[in-house]
Amino acid sequence: MRTLTSILTLSILAACGGSGVPATLQPSAARGAAAALPAVPVVGGCQIFPSNNPWNTDISNYPLDPRSAAYIAALPGNLHPDFGQDPHYGIPFNIVPSTQKKVPVTFMYGSQSNPGPYPIPRNPQIEGGKHSTGDRHVLILQQGKCKLYEMWDAFPLDHGRRWRAGSGALFHLNSNKLRPNGWTSADAAGLPILPALVKCAEVQAGAIEHALRVTFSQTQEGYIHPATHYASDSRSKTLPPMGLRIRMKASYDISGITGQAHVIAVAMKTYGMLVADNGSNWYFQGEGGKTSSCWNNNDLDQLKNVPNTAFEVVKTGRILRK
Repeated sequence: MRTLTSILTLSILAACGGSGVPATLQPSAARGAAAALPAVPVVGGCQIFPSNNPWNTDISNYPLDPRSAAYIAALPGNLHPDFGQDPHYGIPFNIVPSTQKKVPVTFMYGSQSNPGPYPIPRNPQIEGGKHSTGDRHVLILQQGKCKLYEMWDAFPLDHGRRWRAGSGALFHLNSNKLRPNGWTSADAAGLPILPALVKCAEVQAGAIEHALRVTFSQTQEGYIHPATHYASDSRSKTLPPMGLRIRMKASYDISGITGQAHVIAVAMKTYGMLVADNGSNWYFQGEGGKTSSCWNNNDLDQLKNVPNTAFEVVKTGRILRK
């Protein structure tokens, strides 16, 4: 699903002071000293980025991008949850202790990957299962240290004593620091994946407090922070750059959407979605693997009736091309 550009509540952890976060992506709660901090997602005891991180920013009142209508017109189709009750559907993640032994990893795109070793358990959950021929993402959250290790196209070697992967990235979850411009990650856009997933626990709790990720079959040669990488050679101004922020319209009626689907729709109005990879139009991702039985497919299928015209694009920054 990707093309690299070689042509290619909760205790608040100490956070870096907004490094790498565009001013337009800092919520009013973060800018006002007297304002209360918004809720921030926590997974495995780790806060998933600081409260003023782009993933955790309420963009419901952000201004429209001047090209919003043109972008949406160029992106036909309906919303599609890319996860469900089938454990091979969706993207699983692994939570390991701070003492997890690290193993060597070699990368095809080593110049844009954080070098190993990575704290990979002997039999981690792999996207699509151990025999998958797809993207084979492996996501690992290390407790205590609150570091997120992510790999794309990952394969165990020597019974898991070492690994090879297409690319890999390390994210410090108490920091807003972005990857260097021009760098990919385990995602084509240079973004983390785990923070963007719809997770069982948060839907069961009734609130998703972060942006989601979404894919489109065609994107343009450019990215908007927090994305740092593009995966296209097209300069068409109507195609979405990586990192484009898409929001469900406030006017779109979701009163008839129920259950799990309603929680997701509310998040799309509040936090929106970031364009993260090339793939099928309007596919967004959620937790897969061992916990997939939490999903109600009939519930999720309600979202397949939501058309592209229910969405709009908000302005969060300029398009970069290097």
